[in-house]
Amino acid sequence: MNKQEKKSLATLIYYPKEKIGLIKKQETDMEEWYKITLYRLIEVCKKAASKYTRSKVRKALPKDFAYVIEELITERWDITDKESYYEQIICTIIDIGRAEEFIIALSELIQRLVVDHLHILGDIYDRGPAPHRIMDKLETYHSLDVQWGNHDILWMGAAAGQECCIATVIRICARYGNLDILEDGYGINLLPLATFALTYYKDDACQCFKIKGNHQLNPVEQDLNMKMHKAISIIQFKLEGQLLMRRREFGMADRALLDDIDYSEGTIRLKGKEYKLLDSYFPTIDAENPYELSREEKEVVERLVSAFVSCEKLQNHIQFLLKKGSMYKIFNGNLLYHGCIPMNEDGSLKEVQIYEKSYRGKALYDVLECYVRNGKEKERGKDMLWYIWTSPNSPLFGKNKMATFERYFLAEKETHQEIKNPYYNFLESEEIAERIFEEFQVKGEERHIVNGHVPVHHTSGESPIKCKGKILVIDGGFSKAYQKETGIAGYTLIYNSWGMILAAHEPFTSTQDAITKESDILSDSILVKRVTERKNVGATDTGAKLKERIAELKELLDAYRNGLLVEKL
Repeated sequence: MNKQEKKSLATLIYYPKEKIGLIKKQETDMEEWYKITLYRLIEVCKKAASKYTRSKVRKALPKDFAYVIEELITERWDITDKESYYEQIICTIIDIGRAEEFIIALSELIQRLVVDHLHILGDIYDRGPAPHRIMDKLETYHSLDVQWGNHDILWMGAAAGQECCIATVIRICARYGNLDILEDGYGINLLPLATFALTYYKDDACQCFKIKGNHQLNPVEQDLNMKMHKAISIIQFKLEGQLLMRRREFGMADRALLDDIDYSEGTIRLKGKEYKLLDSYFPTIDAENPYELSREEKEVVERLVSAFVSCEKLQNHIQFLLKKGSMYKIFNGNLLYHGCIPMNEDGSLKEVQIYEKSYRGKALYDVLECYVRNGKEKERGKDMLWYIWTSPNSPLFGKNKMATFERYFLAEKETHQEIKNPYYNFLESEEIAERIFEEFQVKGEERHIVNGHVPVHHTSGESPIKCKGKILVIDGGFSKAYQKETGIAGYTLIYNSWGMILAAHEPFTSTQDAITKESDILSDSILVKRVTERKNVGATDTGAKLKERIAELKELLDAYRNGLLVEKL
């Protein structure tokens, strides 16, 4: 096969249904194309299946073609004329009109065999378009886990009916021109908010609330989006102020800013310094009681809460996140988490107060996970979801503040600064890495921390490989909001029996381009670690469980042999 034929075959494996549809419009002899393609896919499938046991491959086979595929990819020593045997099978598939379905089944099987298990280090819901489609796809995936990101937690809070989370989710969707996620993707009715925004911000240009990124809105839609954007932002700031007064124990009272504004002068005082607001038109704010929602705002919030908690599709997606996700995961000696381990300036683990008790390190992760899983049931749990989204002490956020208000209303860049937790100053420290391994009880000689959340500035020469390969930071910009900053579209860490490879991806244009132009995602691969002796199943977590099972069966067998257990007739 030449290079172009390989690209075409790869595209077919990635997008079998779509690619076949395109080929049928271009190819004059489909029967010959089917024949050549089936032979090629069978060879790829053999290679992909070669590392697995027959039992594992058999479980992965599509039901409709299981027997035929097994015949084609399994070596048959009892057949003398193999080529003739295989050709008869392939010709029969074509003759009975099942070639197209068989090609799709083979392609999907190859996809499944090539990636045995998928780890997602969080933030599926981070500002990009169509997270609902990603969730739909993940629900059909054969094997995966998710380490929640703070954006995922935010959506969990919204699904649980936490008002601040709901307002923030809508604000972010409006900011990036993605309100269709809510309206079309989840069927959430935003008409009450739109009506409210048009009433109170009718003559307001809302210049501080322009839409970011590439959007497809016409001028009328854009104007409405900006008004809705401002309306929900003010509602968010009010709701957050109420929450912070209600939850003094969160220690975030300094983030309630509406009562620091001089509404007559259009200024705000922060840390003893006065700043001029870029926008001082606040028709729904009572200067004497700035955090109180107006009657109309209350009605909007009530209807939005009802829409979020009663949205079946959103609830199903969040249940899937809860089922497949966790705050952290230990897998084959790798510690996976999205954010950070909150630390003090000296590198010691920071004590964090969660309601009445203090926690640090692994204990902090564990208690927060308990609150996430019970967030829907209790008010404290709901409020804790918002805390995990934005608190300086949250391991999923890891900055001293979320400067949302300042970015909207203040021109001075120093007010926008968000200082990272000291954890990020110790990413090259082997001592700290070893301390984290011990804290989370990660065993083995080949231990790694796989970290997401913070973009790696690839174009400025920053490396995702830290601490001599012990820490791997694999975030980097699947969200378009980060791609100007990082210069890439994120990292994928590939881990197999030969070692670890990091792939840095170029931005993906579109599925249509990938199919028609056969333009695969361009990636630069970095070898992180290559083992001299290939790792087998026995050296993995699965192998450890199998060994335990074997030991238990041997003990059972010995008990029978020694008469400790008597067979019942």
